[in-house]
Amino acid sequence: MLQKIKILNKIIDGGIVAVIRAESEDQALKAAEACLKGGISAIEVTFTVPSADKVISALIKEYKSDVLTVGAGTVLDAETSRIAILSGAQYVVTPYLNIDAIRTCNRYQIPIMSGAMSVRDVAEALEAGTDIVKLFPGEFLGPSFVKSIRGPIPYAPLMPTGGVSLDNVTDWFKAGVDAVGVGGSLTSGIKTGDYKSVTEIGKKFVEKIQEFKKGHNVK
Repeated sequence: MLQKIKILNKIIDGGIVAVIRAESEDQALKAAEACLKGGISAIEVTFTVPSADKVISALIKEYKSDVLTVGAGTVLDAETSRIAILSGAQYVVTPYLNIDAIRTCNRYQIPIMSGAMSVRDVAEALEAGTDIVKLFPGEFLGPSFVKSIRGPIPYAPLMPTGGVSLDNVTDWFKAGVDAVGVGGSLTSGIKTGDYKSVTEIGKKFVEKIQEFKKGHNVK
């Protein structure tokens, strides 16, 4: 099986990507470890993290790909996409539709999740070759937006990011998304050094997602 397919399958099987925004390399590394302890095996290191490329490289070196899948987030252009890939990023996430970033990732066969906030964005992202469409900002769009997408484009692989919480994560999956990206509601504790809370919240997210999948026979 192609490595690209393996990575995408792992993300969808887990159903959750932890979005890490931190104020330092050390904070980001500890947050990633806390997420992994909570059962989350897909991490998105945003390029707002200082020396994000070094954080990605360190995580890739520390963990095997079957243990932790490490991606780069808040990628705004093709140049940053290439930096992320050279750092070892196993997938790339953009906050909005960027054709050049998609082309770069496809050139090197790295999965890309391209941001979208309209039906047109979703269609154009798929035409350009995105692997998963990131619905962003999720708190603005809401789970009901998924139904609007599923009407004209029922086959689009979707992952909302922004505003996904323990209170609404099941609603997103009921609406038909393939995975969710979770940031502040999961990792807010890192600001005070409370990494234990990240682990505990992570466990709750994983439990809810797997419970939904089991109840709806979703693999």
